[in-house]
Amino acid sequence: MTDLKALMNKIPQLQGHDGPVERMGGLTNVVYRVGDYCLRVPGEGTEEYIDRKAEAVAAQAAADAGVSPELVYADPDSGLMVTRFIDGATTMTPDLFAQAATDGSHAVVGRAAIALRDLHQSGAVFQADFELFAMIDDYLGLLSTKDVDLPDGYHDVVAEAETIRAALARNPAPRVACHCDPLCENFLDTGARMWIVDWEYSGMNDPMWDLGDLSVEAGLNDAQDGALLSAYFDGQVPANDHARMVIYKAMCDLLWTLWGLIQLANENPAEDFRAYADGRFARCKALMARPEFAAHVATLNG
Repeated sequence: MTDLKALMNKIPQLQGHDGPVERMGGLTNVVYRVGDYCLRVPGEGTEEYIDRKAEAVAAQAAADAGVSPELVYADPDSGLMVTRFIDGATTMTPDLFAQAATDGSHAVVGRAAIALRDLHQSGAVFQADFELFAMIDDYLGLLSTKDVDLPDGYHDVVAEAETIRAALARNPAPRVACHCDPLCENFLDTGARMWIVDWEYSGMNDPMWDLGDLSVEAGLNDAQDGALLSAYFDGQVPANDHARMVIYKAMCDLLWTLWGLIQLANENPAEDFRAYADGRFARCKALMARPEFAAHVATLNG
């Protein structure tokens, strides 16, 4: 707490705070509620793969677009960031998305879809480009310097994904400002609207990445996937967009498998990252083996 107070005293809005400080969570970083604000303290080792300057630009642009809380303070050198606390909001989890499905309502996934659509259509321009296959190469390069094993067959699946890379290139989507890491916990639901937080991995990207990745993170079923797409497009879903969304469900697991291994190598204690990576990779292979996945690739190939 002494170290935390020292950090807070570096931030004008938090200097002299003598009220309670509440730990709120974080997988690679640590987040605290400090009165009317949220303080994000970056995790050790995150500077290896996070561009804090690009993150700060994205967080401000997302706040300006009305989809993210007000950005109060950001120091790209230290990675410290302060945003306005959203009172009355529930931090989403996979269980909450599952509960919404059990209740027979698609309002929750609809609010998430609208928040993502508002971001994508905001005209915001992020500094970073989110390049899936370049990130896979970068993460593989980083892992080559660390003492951690890839799952058996990983390079075979990356080679197989080259056909997917070609299919996506044949039908490219306009690149827009995307969150790129839509963990359930990055959505705050007030019951009337969703807010989105955490812009570490954000960049200009295919908007269907955000929908596909959210589907995976939230464990959405087929009905919820349909509701997510219908709410996003306000009706009829274009076949190419549906195809890219499903393809990205597999590709995000292929990428985040490597991210999990980086956390393992960095000895991040927040989770069993060996199991995380192995589970991601198994789910990726299972989806790519389904006949409907091949049908979606064929759709993009025309």
